Amino acid sequence: MKTLNDIRSTFLSYFGKQDHAVVASGPLVPRNDPTLMFANSGMVQFKNLFTGVETRDYKRATTAQKCVRAGGKHNDLDNVGYTARHHTFFEMLGNFSFGDYFKAEAIAFAWELLTKDFGIDGNRLLVTVYHTDDEAADIWKKVAGLPDDRIIRIPTDDNFWRMGPTGPCGPCTEIFYDHGDHIPGGPPGSPDEDGDRFIEIWNIVFMQNEQFEDGSMIPLDMQSIDTGMGLERIGALMQGKHDNYDTDLMRSLIEASADASNVDPYGDQNVHHRVIADHLRSTSFLIADGVMPSNEGRGYVLRRIMRRAMRHAHLLGATDPMMYKLVPTLVGQMGAAYPELGQAQPLITETLHLEETRFKQTLERGLKLLEDEVSGLTEGADLPGAAAFKLYDTYGFPLDLTQDALREQGRGVDTDGFDAAMAEQKAKARAAWAGSGEAADATVWFDVADQHGTTDFLGYELETAEGQIVAVVSGGASVASAQKGDDVHIAMNQTPFYAESGGQVGDTGTIRTETGLLRVRDTRKTAGVFAHIGTVEEGTIEAGQAAVLEVDHARRTDIRANHSATHLLHEALREALGDHVAQRGSLNASDRLRFDFSHAKALSLQELEAVEAEVNAYIRQNAPVETRIMTPDDARALGAQALFGEKYGDEVRVVSMGRQDGSGKGADKNTYSLELCGGTHVTRTGDIGAFVTLGDSASSAGVRRIEALTGQAALDYLRRQDHLLARTALDLKATAADVPDRVKALLEERKSLSNEVAQLRRELAMAGSGGTSTPEAKDVGGIRFTAQVLQGVTGKDLPALVDEHKSNLGSGAVLLIADTGGKAAVAAGVTDDLKDQLSAVDIVKAAVAELGGKGGGGRPDMAQGGGPSAENADAAIAAAETVVKG
Repeated sequence: MKTLNDIRSTFLSYFGKQDHAVVASGPLVPRNDPTLMFANSGMVQFKNLFTGVETRDYKRATTAQKCVRAGGKHNDLDNVGYTARHHTFFEMLGNFSFGDYFKAEAIAFAWELLTKDFGIDGNRLLVTVYHTDDEAADIWKKVAGLPDDRIIRIPTDDNFWRMGPTGPCGPCTEIFYDHGDHIPGGPPGSPDEDGDRFIEIWNIVFMQNEQFEDGSMIPLDMQSIDTGMGLERIGALMQGKHDNYDTDLMRSLIEASADASNVDPYGDQNVHHRVIADHLRSTSFLIADGVMPSNEGRGYVLRRIMRRAMRHAHLLGATDPMMYKLVPTLVGQMGAAYPELGQAQPLITETLHLEETRFKQTLERGLKLLEDEVSGLTEGADLPGAAAFKLYDTYGFPLDLTQDALREQGRGVDTDGFDAAMAEQKAKARAAWAGSGEAADATVWFDVADQHGTTDFLGYELETAEGQIVAVVSGGASVASAQKGDDVHIAMNQTPFYAESGGQVGDTGTIRTETGLLRVRDTRKTAGVFAHIGTVEEGTIEAGQAAVLEVDHARRTDIRANHSATHLLHEALREALGDHVAQRGSLNASDRLRFDFSHAKALSLQELEAVEAEVNAYIRQNAPVETRIMTPDDARALGAQALFGEKYGDEVRVVSMGRQDGSGKGADKNTYSLELCGGTHVTRTGDIGAFVTLGDSASSAGVRRIEALTGQAALDYLRRQDHLLARTALDLKATAADVPDRVKALLEERKSLSNEVAQLRRELAMAGSGGTSTPEAKDVGGIRFTAQVLQGVTGKDLPALVDEHKSNLGSGAVLLIADTGGKAAVAAGVTDDLKDQLSAVDIVKAAVAELGGKGGGGRPDMAQGGGPSAENADAAIAAAETVVKG
């Protein structure tokens, strides 16, 4: 019996021998089609080749494409487990021609592969063609020898494919297998075609026309082939089964589920095993492709699939998480064909375990509450929408799980009532926002979110992606379009641009459509909608257009390095200063980083050097930077640091970096830095390059601030410092190593010379050579008083001169005025025996007022002040005498 792995290998090998490039599966998150939530067919990754937008070095290709249909318009979720052929995850085998071969070769390839390489009986095969496609019908007769009654002409769109309302299109031919008259059902196009006797196994699209808005079509210059054959369907056929879940791959997963739950794999509860087996594949592959469970967008669809499987595990009686135990079986079955599955196995296992641990609490509580709500209903009545919303909003029990649980009781949910309750909650949120002091026009983003949903952020993995413009906002209101020169905010359904948050600045870059270019200068987020703020540089930007979004790579790289460095800096500060250190704010820009932290005093030079050295040691370690999703409580229990004052939802991203040997502080003893963070980071610590602190300063009471540089900016800074040092050494006629000692010696020499100069000035002043002759003290109101105007001395010299005069007087008061070249410095002194009856402060104030100054201050025995000019020195002395006289 050929396994599914054998069939996949045979298919790819066959077309490889036919000169097709064997191309790896594209990711489940489409990079080139913003209208799709997940890749749902083999042609998705080749879309731009078919339209001629892109060219590659091959014109023939073959793939085994991983696909998911569990959200949006392609949603098979509710049928999975209950039917023979519905899956959330499936593999699509395909061969493609981009302007190379066409109908004759495509049909010949299909017939040869099916009947010779796969050994399928050609007598059990029949085909459909579009009713006007005589060419395809004739080729089938020639290549396969099929009679007219096994070439069924279909006049509907079932056999005519379109990429969209306009663009490439063309007829299809489908290959069906007849399972025999013992199975109910009729051939395609018959009244009972929905039976299971005739099963479609392969579809070939002849992409030959281009359709225009008026409905007209013309032949394409490049006519192409797009085919698709579901591996699960062809596998069931070749293994003699009528049910995809009976194939070797699905049976192995079903039996692994049975082993984990200790429940018979093929008994009455088989449907639960089938759901778990299918959902295990979709969840594991989505996680491997970078999708993580969340409450919106693709992450919500993933969580919905995971929780549906986990509820079925609960119905099997599993009391502990079990899905994560099945991952090794899946990797063993599919890891060789899809290496990314094995590479992501630890992340898949941990994510499933954490999600199921958390969900079991929600599930048990929710089912009990649901049981209470249902107990009061009449037989078969639907659950009121308000009750379903209460379960969702207050207790975290999703609507789809409520519907799934009630389905087994033959009940539904009043979804209109649920939607009304949801709308009421959104209205309250909008009112709360408007009343919070935020800009009034910010409420437009609530309208955008209501109409189009929140923005799906792709920027953890991507810097370039396609998206769809859902709104163009100008002047606080949505507009249809914007012209060159207009300043606008653009909302996308998905984006790689990071919106300013958590200290990380918003991304810049470009958004390009077929008709215009927007230069993005900032990205912000409101109500879950990312606003790309910029100016239209070319043409016109219109709502509804598809666009290519490109983040400024160099700037994002620098921001990532700075952000990751703040995590290492935070932990290094805790190591150097103590566990009281906590983040109090940060800035992660492209040119620098700033980190505020709780600490009462300035860091010493030795402490700064130790912190810088430790950060650089972990950069050189080049350890991987890893991200996990968990609840805030679980993250804190693990030892993760949280940002002070930050509000966290019911789940957080936990970023870990740096290896340790079991000496870590938190529960995870092998990790150096562990923080709650939603920002973007480097892949490995070595990507930071280098780390240099610019110093430590006070930010506010009890908060210090460190500014630093990383990467090229750090190297440039160090180079500038080297140049300055070299230039200083040259000026000093010393080596760079001797510069500190030479500078210290010069400073000491300068201090000594300054003191000598000051002493000489004082001596000159006291000797009468620094200005007017030293006057004799005179009696003023019974107090000896001396005053002098000096030249060639500074205000700093005056206190020492005042003290010398006081000493010479023995008892009395002194006033000195220094003419310092356009300004006047004033000092007054009173001997200790007189300071209770006379204040030097009063003397200075009186003198300063006459010199055109204000104030003056000091002690009763010594005071100083100043004025704009010494011209009125005589008046100042007279005013001082008046004060002394009393």
